[in-house]
Amino acid sequence: MAVARFGRQVKRPGGFCIKMTAVAILGLCFIFVWSMFSSSSSSVTTRIESFDNIGAPPGSRNTRVNIPAAQSSIKGEDEKKFNGSVTLSAHEHKSEKKDQKEVANVKKEKGKKKLPEKVSKEKHGSEESESEDSEKEKEDEDEEREVVDGKEEALNDEGEVNGEETGGEGALIVSLDQESEEKLEDDGGESEERGKKRYKIKGPLFDPKAHYHWKLCSTRSKHNYIPCIDMEITTGRLQYRHTERSCPRTEPMCLVPLPRDGYGRPVPWPDSKVKILYKNVQHPKLAAFIKEHSWVMESGEYLTFPQNQSELRGGILHYLESIEEMVPDIEWGKNIRVVLDIGCTDSAFGASLLDKDVLALALGLKDDLVDLAQVAIERGFPALVSPFGNRRLPFPSGVFDAIHCGGCTIPWHSNGGKHLLEMNRILRPGGYFVLSTKHDSFEDEEVMSKLAASICWNILAHKTDEVSDVGVKIYQKPDSNDIYKLRRKKYPPLCKENDNPDAAWYVPVRTCLHAIPSAIEQHGTEWPEEWPKRLERYPDWLSDKDKLVADTKHWKAIVEKSYLTGLGIDWSNIRNVMDMKAIYGGFAAALSQQKVWVMNVVPVHTPDTLPFIFERGLVGTYHDWCESFGTYPRSYDLLHVDHLFSRLKNR
Repeated sequence: MAVARFGRQVKRPGGFCIKMTAVAILGLCFIFVWSMFSSSSSSVTTRIESFDNIGAPPGSRNTRVNIPAAQSSIKGEDEKKFNGSVTLSAHEHKSEKKDQKEVANVKKEKGKKKLPEKVSKEKHGSEESESEDSEKEKEDEDEEREVVDGKEEALNDEGEVNGEETGGEGALIVSLDQESEEKLEDDGGESEERGKKRYKIKGPLFDPKAHYHWKLCSTRSKHNYIPCIDMEITTGRLQYRHTERSCPRTEPMCLVPLPRDGYGRPVPWPDSKVKILYKNVQHPKLAAFIKEHSWVMESGEYLTFPQNQSELRGGILHYLESIEEMVPDIEWGKNIRVVLDIGCTDSAFGASLLDKDVLALALGLKDDLVDLAQVAIERGFPALVSPFGNRRLPFPSGVFDAIHCGGCTIPWHSNGGKHLLEMNRILRPGGYFVLSTKHDSFEDEEVMSKLAASICWNILAHKTDEVSDVGVKIYQKPDSNDIYKLRRKKYPPLCKENDNPDAAWYVPVRTCLHAIPSAIEQHGTEWPEEWPKRLERYPDWLSDKDKLVADTKHWKAIVEKSYLTGLGIDWSNIRNVMDMKAIYGGFAAALSQQKVWVMNVVPVHTPDTLPFIFERGLVGTYHDWCESFGTYPRSYDLLHVDHLFSRLKNR
């Protein structure tokens, strides 16, 4: 009855509309049934399109420590990337793609009768693509988050991993919390942008949810371990130490242990001039050294240093006065401000010069002999540890007013006189080289005289002091190139013009003489002002004087208004200070009235301003902060850094 009634209504004039309504209802019912069966296919297509937005993963290193499977596995369609590359959720894609499918299916309904067959094929292809995409997603996660020996590596702009491999004895052990791997990041609607653009890791990144366990360094040097200097190579039963600075290919990621007997707070300045805690610097060779020398004594838990005592008879003050008598132009604390003391043994030399306003930097030569640079640092005197072999010392050319070698065992005449040529490089034109020995051999003296003559050094004085029983020779470097032209034998020859005398980081010593600066834009053409005027004098060869004036005012204001009063630092316990990125030495100049000394470090990747720092009467060195610094552990009381690590994050 109902069908017959419906047929009669169709034959009426308005029946055409009823026909279209019926067709539309049947079509919607078919679309609903089709969408129910094709939901899995829609989901797989969504995942494929979302991974297409991410793009191909960057290239990775061959060496990799994979994240455990429990942490890197994909947990459903809501799993997201660990390091910021976030995929769109499956629910959002389903709602968008479902509408598109409905429109497409209405069109297919009109002209395609073999639709079920196509559905079965599409469904089968979707299952295969789902398994492939699941594997691809795992590979993307592994490649995007590289962990090399427990350390996340940085990806550069080309998608390559920066840095050396890490690990070995002092490898960093990282145990990541599983919650941080499973937790979804709420990015406030920015997930679509992140899906299109990968974020590069500026690393190494430290996960706040991670637990880091640091091993203690297990080396022969133990609590006195200096990486890049205390390198040990085991060949069978023998162990050799490098005589040159050589950093390990595997960066040490370990903690230097404290002394076995514990570590005490250093004796504050100026009491540290006369006594230090023995347990802070003790090592077996030091104990044997104390028994043979009178200028250092063991007194309970302290090492004491009697005033004016040294290895020289008559005391160190008599020794310094005799040098001034031999060469009156040497005026300690006025004409002579910055001195390099080669071979740090008796720190009484630097201690006595400090009372005369002379900043003496002790160069500790790291070898099998007793190196007392650590004792000098603990007492509060400037010191730097550096091997002295075939490479240049980390100083610019022509910066030291005087160089002192008291009883040092360096064979100046060996290897073509390379060591003396290096002294010639870093000595200021017109500067002084003071050489003192207790027992001169006639052969060594003759060879040294010939070598000094070949580089045109003038012997100003030669005297054997009756009180100290020490023979002292004082040489002076020429201050012009005219004398080089008068040499009969042009050996050693003059260096080539393209040989930069200020290049000193991993640069071999040349067997040649650098020309004396003569142009007004070169440093070293004139002797600096007397101390302390030179601290505020701006030489003619400095081109950017305005920047220097601004830098000096900047740090003076910051130190006076903030560092000395507003940071809660007890400056009575501060003696050894390092400025890790000294530009013009403004920070050190602002602290010149404090009872501290500052090691000004100029990184090798920044403009070379170290010559001017020495010109001001301050001391410093070159360094690459991707390597270990050349000093003993626990050397400095305060480290100052300004805009350094931001420049190193990509390295």
